[in-house]
Amino acid sequence: MARPINNPPNPWSSTHVEWLEEPPAATLSIFEEEARSILSENDSPDIPFRFSVNPYRGCLHACAYCYARPSHQYLGFGAGTDFDRKIVVKMNAPELLRKEMGRRSWAGETIVFSGNTDCYQPLEASYELTRRCLQVCLDHKNPVGIITKGALVRRDVALLAELAKHARLHVNLSIAFASDELARKVEPYANRPSNRFEAMRRLADAGVSTGIMVAPVIPGLNDADIPELLARARDAGARCASMTLLRLPAEVLPVFEERIAEHFPDRARKIRNGILEMKGGQMNKARFGERFEGAGARWEAIRALFRLHCQKHGLRGEEMPSETEPPTTFQRPEKQRRLFEL
Repeated sequence: MARPINNPPNPWSSTHVEWLEEPPAATLSIFEEEARSILSENDSPDIPFRFSVNPYRGCLHACAYCYARPSHQYLGFGAGTDFDRKIVVKMNAPELLRKEMGRRSWAGETIVFSGNTDCYQPLEASYELTRRCLQVCLDHKNPVGIITKGALVRRDVALLAELAKHARLHVNLSIAFASDELARKVEPYANRPSNRFEAMRRLADAGVSTGIMVAPVIPGLNDADIPELLARARDAGARCASMTLLRLPAEVLPVFEERIAEHFPDRARKIRNGILEMKGGQMNKARFGERFEGAGARWEAIRALFRLHCQKHGLRGEEMPSETEPPTTFQRPEKQRRLFEL
């Protein structure tokens, strides 16, 4: 059971300011729990990975469009401000992951951090759960994929570089806006895009395979940013790129529309009409953009623009690691192997 923490660790302390930006104005409530499991298994054809690890529930980045918001309702919280301000921390995540990798049935498939909420959100600066889970993956040479908006990933460059030497590793920086100012209005507590590109550069310089995810594409708001985003990603050392169309599950839609109306009143109708056009008149149709059927001529034009600039900048149009890759690099520690042989 999760228990509230009266005085949680402060991720904006002086030892962490290199990776974090200004703290949110809202009061945060942190709940620590001993989770029962840590590996989430996915079988959706729209998601290009099977296993993921989420050390945190809820996300301080407060992105208006976050498709993970409804998952907070399973905890008895709301999908709106509760998702941003009531964060659950899985204190035993590294121990659970090590236990999973010790099972005879574990075959060493790629593990993605994170499939739901950001593994490098600000609280990671204090709790270091993602860092410790990555150390477990390194100990077992297990393939890893990372998706994040957090420039805090720079803290772990040395660890990630070591993991890249011994196992398959790919880091995708999610960057949907070219303008720091515009991004702040939609994803108020995520790191600025400029800082994410700088993190990408550090990772690439360390020999880590990196890519950009232009996600989500919001018609009428950021679709025109695609050429600049791909050019900056190439300059920062990215090897591949992907994009997805905005998804607005039922509980996310009002959060998104409220934020857009507040910050972009002159564009709100244009944005809404663009979404309706691409989603067949249904704002909350949930299919991922790349596999979305019947999205119309505008979405096809955006995809053509994306492919053109990927080709121009030598970026492969790839997703996270998939089952088509070479055999896993996973290895059990020598002691475990001997036990299994007995």
